[in-house]
Amino acid sequence: MKRNKALAVGVASLSIVAMLALASCGGSSGTATTDFPLPTEAPSDAQKGGTIEVLSGSDIDYMDPGASYYQFTFMIHYAMFRPLLSWPPGETKTPQPDLAAEQPTISDDGKTVTFKIREGVKFAPPVDRDVTSADVKYAIERGLMPGVANGYIGAYMDGLDGFDAAIESVESDPTVAPDISGIKTPDDQTIVFELTDTTSATLIQALSLPVSAPVPEEYAKQYDSESPSTYGDHVAATGPYMVENDAKGALTGYEPGKEIRLVRNPNWDSSSDARPAYADRITVKEGYADSASASRQILTGEGQVNGDFGPPPSVLREAATRYKEQLSLPTSGGSRYVSLNTQLAPLDDLNVRKAVLAATNREALRLTAGGEAAGAIANHFIPPDIPGFEEAGGFDGTGADFLEKPAGDLALAAEYMKKAGYKSGKYDGNDELLMVGDDSASSRQIGEIMLDTFQKLGFKVNYRPVSQEIMYTKFCGTPAAKVAICATTGWLKDFNDAESLLDPTFNGNNILPSNNVNWPQLDVESINDAMAKAALLTDQDERTKAWADIDRQITAQAPALPWIWDNSPVIWSENVAPVINLFNATADLSYTSLKK
Repeated sequence: MKRNKALAVGVASLSIVAMLALASCGGSSGTATTDFPLPTEAPSDAQKGGTIEVLSGSDIDYMDPGASYYQFTFMIHYAMFRPLLSWPPGETKTPQPDLAAEQPTISDDGKTVTFKIREGVKFAPPVDRDVTSADVKYAIERGLMPGVANGYIGAYMDGLDGFDAAIESVESDPTVAPDISGIKTPDDQTIVFELTDTTSATLIQALSLPVSAPVPEEYAKQYDSESPSTYGDHVAATGPYMVENDAKGALTGYEPGKEIRLVRNPNWDSSSDARPAYADRITVKEGYADSASASRQILTGEGQVNGDFGPPPSVLREAATRYKEQLSLPTSGGSRYVSLNTQLAPLDDLNVRKAVLAATNREALRLTAGGEAAGAIANHFIPPDIPGFEEAGGFDGTGADFLEKPAGDLALAAEYMKKAGYKSGKYDGNDELLMVGDDSASSRQIGEIMLDTFQKLGFKVNYRPVSQEIMYTKFCGTPAAKVAICATTGWLKDFNDAESLLDPTFNGNNILPSNNVNWPQLDVESINDAMAKAALLTDQDERTKAWADIDRQITAQAPALPWIWDNSPVIWSENVAPVINLFNATADLSYTSLKK
């Protein structure tokens, strides 16, 4: 299967931002996530009405569903838009029909995927008409326009017939959405996706992301002809909520960086949607730079939930004791790891990398995130609740001895250093390793722990804490920078399939000269080939096993030190009846309600 080289650029935007925005909770007291509620259904006596407030430190990335690619944005967008498929709160395995009337049919050869569209779904004012299959086709095609610049179509939909021709078309005229010939609409209620390979499983998962939410071409094309597109200032909702707008569709309820005011979509038909949409209004209040005070405001206030921030360790410790019934710790679907440059001596030696992993105290690393409640200590790369996690070894791990002891094993590390040719069990060369990390307080602690680890093994390390943006753009995302160790990297799934976790980050075919997210620069032909084959599998059991085997192969190469599978803390006011969406690890605004 071909892989579009735009892959890593786009995938990084959600995954990096979301991973580093994940909050951690306090203390190493042994508090487990099972000690806290994890409601995935609304209470039987859920009340309609009222306003729910979402407190946020910053703005969503894009109001345009074709461009959005941030965990917090998805929290808002899944209340506003209806993709072909979406994720009910408790679902973690398979996306369910949303705009689609039923699950798609797949041809025997796995190359044709057909959806039927629900009848009677309407766009919000001022469009005021029924959604058709052509609106979904246009929504996806416009994502290729540079003015929209969707971040993941090139990664997950490049198997569509005519995809390359569409790329050439939009390069020739960037003001017009290109035609992807492999997307056909034989009638208003049918959309067909024709593939050149059997990547239908990946395509179907990607269609649960906001890019498949319908966009009315006759309304949006005037905005899409601009670069960047201004459709985000005029979006037409299809879900239960819409941003307040005027008669021409201009959003009057959106003040970037300040507030988003969602009201009921008058054209939404509850009979065609599983979302109960209890609240009358949802108000997103942005600009809460002090997450500690904002978290306390939520816990002691009324009608509030957290948005793009989690409570800092001190407040989370407080929540875990005083406000235990107002805290949930869903797994994030991601992990954090220390990346080792497999192309740079002496880390190009597998035994040296194994020694580093064996020597590191992952329990100490987890304490920087807040301790046990922050998440389980990781020992491979597919996180909990993702198909393949259990098959790869689950919480017990893959069996790699160099990850067996979470507190570290210096004796085993010395054995691996001897296997690498260092008779003393320590590095005796003259090379100085460049280690770069995020300069935030907790990330500096990670850097210090890794610095100590490398020094115990005899290495000389030049540790440079820099801003998160500089770390990724100038150093870790640029192979020419010759960074040996990227201390504070992490990755979050795009959807509940291991491909979105392993392929961008460990496939040698995805190493880029800039915006690279294969930070270890792992390039093992057998693993690359295994990924290419796994991406073509359509049987879910076979697919799960294949990606689990790949996870084991990657872990055996020791390209990075996995140290935590994050939890993603959700907090709410006492009078809120929250429903947690396990896919997005946030409060699901279409199911959350106010108590009496």
